[in-house]
Amino acid sequence: MKLKLNTFLLFTLFSTLVFTGCNNEGLQGPAGTDGLDATVYYSQWITPSAWLGTSGDWYFDVNAPDLTADVVENGVILGYVSLAGDLYDSSTVRPLPAYAVGTNWSFLIPEYGKIEFTSDMISKPFTTGNNFRFIAIPGNIETLKSGSIKNKSVQELRSMSYKDVCKLYNIPE
Repeated sequence: MKLKLNTFLLFTLFSTLVFTGCNNEGLQGPAGTDGLDATVYYSQWITPSAWLGTSGDWYFDVNAPDLTADVVENGVILGYVSLAGDLYDSSTVRPLPAYAVGTNWSFLIPEYGKIEFTSDMISKPFTTGNNFRFIAIPGNIETLKSGSIKNKSVQELRSMSYKDVCKLYNIPE
C-alpha cells in the first residue's frame, strides 16, 4: 500500500511539474525595442576626386555596398552636401536635393551598390571643399513599413536637419 501511495504521489508531483512548469514561451528575456532600431548605414564625408560629365550635367560615383536592393527599394536614403563658398558658411550641411552656390545639387542610385552625386553647374564643380554624405535607413523596420521610423514619417525624415537625423540615429557628424 505504501509503495502504491508513494508511486501515486510521485506521479502526481511529476504530472503537476510537467503541466504547470512547461509552456511554449520559454524564459522571458529583457524587453525589446519593438522593431524601432535597425542597422542604419552611413558613409564618411566624401570629397570627389574628379567630376565626370559635361557642362550642366556633372556627377561622380561612389561605391556603396550597403545600398542593396532591399535598402534602396524599401528603405530611405538621405543625401547631404557641405559646399565651399556656401552663402551661410562652409560648415553648413544641406539635405539633398538642394540649391546652393548658384546651382542644383542632388543624388541618385544608378544601380544597387552605387550612389551618384550630381550638379547642374555650368563650369566643373570644385573637387576640394565640396563634401557629400549619405545615410541609408533599411526598410526592414516595422514602423518604416507602416510609413514612419521612430515616429517620423519618411517625408519628415527627408525634411529633418542633418544634425537632427544624426542625433536620432546616433550617427557621428
